Amino acid sequence: MGASSSSEQDEITEEEELEQQELESLAASTGALSILQKSFSNLSDPDTNSIPIPSLQECFRLTFKNSTSTMTSPLPECFSRLLTHLADENVGVHWIEFLRGYIRCCGRMSLSVSLNTVYKLYAGLSAKAGAPSKLEFESKDDDSKTSGNFTSDDVFMLLWMCWIMSWTSEISKHSKHPMDVGLPNINHLILSAVTSCVELSSDADVGKVNISDLNVQLPAEKLHAWALATVPNLAHCFTQYIHDRLQRCTVPEEPDSSHVSIVESSSTESHNTCLLSSGRAWAISLTLTSTVNKEILKTCVPKDSVGEFENLLYRSSVHGKVMNRFWSSVDGYHGPLLVLISACSIESCEGDSNPGRWIIGVLTDQGFENKDAFYGSSGYLYALSPIFHVCSPTGRDKNFVYSHLQPAGRGVYEPYPKPVGVAFGGAPGNERIFISQDFSTMTIRYHAVDKTYRPGSLFPNQGVLTYEASILEVEVWGLGGGKVKEQQDAYRKREELFTEQRRKVDLKTFGAWEDSPERMMMDMVSNPNKVHREDR
Repeated sequence: MGASSSSEQDEITEEEELEQQELESLAASTGALSILQKSFSNLSDPDTNSIPIPSLQECFRLTFKNSTSTMTSPLPECFSRLLTHLADENVGVHWIEFLRGYIRCCGRMSLSVSLNTVYKLYAGLSAKAGAPSKLEFESKDDDSKTSGNFTSDDVFMLLWMCWIMSWTSEISKHSKHPMDVGLPNINHLILSAVTSCVELSSDADVGKVNISDLNVQLPAEKLHAWALATVPNLAHCFTQYIHDRLQRCTVPEEPDSSHVSIVESSSTESHNTCLLSSGRAWAISLTLTSTVNKEILKTCVPKDSVGEFENLLYRSSVHGKVMNRFWSSVDGYHGPLLVLISACSIESCEGDSNPGRWIIGVLTDQGFENKDAFYGSSGYLYALSPIFHVCSPTGRDKNFVYSHLQPAGRGVYEPYPKPVGVAFGGAPGNERIFISQDFSTMTIRYHAVDKTYRPGSLFPNQGVLTYEASILEVEVWGLGGGKVKEQQDAYRKREELFTEQRRKVDLKTFGAWEDSPERMMMDMVSNPNKVHREDR
C-alpha cells in the first residue's frame, strides 16, 4: 500500500503529500514500512480507503479470560480493565494518521522519551479503568517530562502491563499455548525501585519486607532515573507489542488469537524448581538491548513436559557439586552463559533450618576456558533475590572471568600455584566473587576491589568486609542458541571418541616385548650387575 494508496485518497493538499513522504521515510528508517503498508491494506475499507476505528481497536485489543484465583502478588481488580482499554489509544484512520500514530509510538527516539510514552499510555489506561494515577505531564509533546508520584500498585501494574505487551509476542513463537500468560513474581524489581526512590527505616530487613504492606509514594523523576539505569529495555515493550499486532494483521489469524488467559503465577512456576524463574529471567532481559535477551526469555516459555530445559547446561543438585562435574557440563560451549548461585551465610546455614537465602547471577559473553589468569570481553553481575540490582561493566578493566582446573598429571613443581576455582571481577588473589573448587563455599568482597564491574551490593546488608557464604545451588544456562549447543554436542562426542581410543590397547605391541627396548631397560633396573651381550 503506502504511496499507491495515498494517490487513491480524496484530494490531498501539497502540504499533506510532503508530510506523507516524510512520515514514510521515517517509517522506512525503522524497517517497518512494508508491514505498515500490508496491515493498512488488510484493515482498511476499500470504499473509503481508511481504517474503521472498530477494526483498528480489534487489532490491538487483548481480551482477558481471567482464570486465576490467587497470585503470588495481589492482582488489582482494575488490572484486566486497564489492558482492555489498550486499543482505545489507537484511533488513526487515514494512511497519514496511521503513520503518525506509529511514528509517535515506535519512531526513532531516546530511551527517556520512549519511557515517557509508556508512562502516558499507563496514565491514560488507568484513568479509563477507573483508577487514575497521580502522574502529571508538562505538555502533550512526547518529549515532555513526567512528574507526580507512583504508588507501589502503580509500579506493579506498569511492570505487569509491559510484561504482557512484550511477552505475548515472544511466547507465541516458542509455545504451543501462546496465550496462557502467567504474571511473574516481580517483588525483587519492586523492592529495587522502592529502595532507589525512597529511604526505608534503618532497621528494616530488605529480605523480609512485605510488598503488599508498602504504602509509599515514588517520585516520578526518581523512578524514571531508576528505570533508565536498571531496566532500560522496559521502554521497548510497547514497541514490541505494536509490531506483533501489526504483524498479525498481515497474515490470517487463528481463532481466539487475541484472547489472553491470565493463569495463576504459582501454577506456571510450580514445576520450575530452578533458580531462573520467569520473573528473574525477565528482569535480566530488561537490562540488555542485545539478542541475548530473547534467549533468556525462552526459559520463561511453559514446557510441554516437566523438567524439560534445553539450555540448562549444569545444575549442581543434579550433576554434582564439584568442579570436575561443572567443567564436564560447560566444556566446549562457546557462547554467552548465565551463572546463577543460591547461597546464605555459613552461620545461618549451620544454625537455622530455614536460613535467609539470596541469589546472585553472572552473565558472560563467552564460554569458560581453563586458564590461570582472568579473561573475557564483557559481562554483568546481578543481585537477583530478594532485591534486584545490576552491575554493568565499567570499561576500566577486563577481569571478567577466571576459571582454573586442578592440573592433572603435571610433574612440574610450582612454587606459587594458581588457585583452583571460578571467579568474577576483582584481581588475582582479591577477586570480587570466588567459588571454591568443591563448590561448597563462596567468597564475596566489597566492590572497591573491583575495576571491571560497577559498584553495588550483591546481597542484602553487604558491608565492606570480606564475606564467606555457603553455596546451596549453582546453575549454568547456555544463551548462545541452538547452533552453539550443537557445536558443544559435537565437541563432546569427539572427546568421548578420543577417550575411548586411548583406553584401547594395541595387542600387537605385546608380541615384540622380548625384543623391545622397554624389556632391556626393565632388566637393567631389576639387575644392574647382569652382563648384557650386544649382538653384532
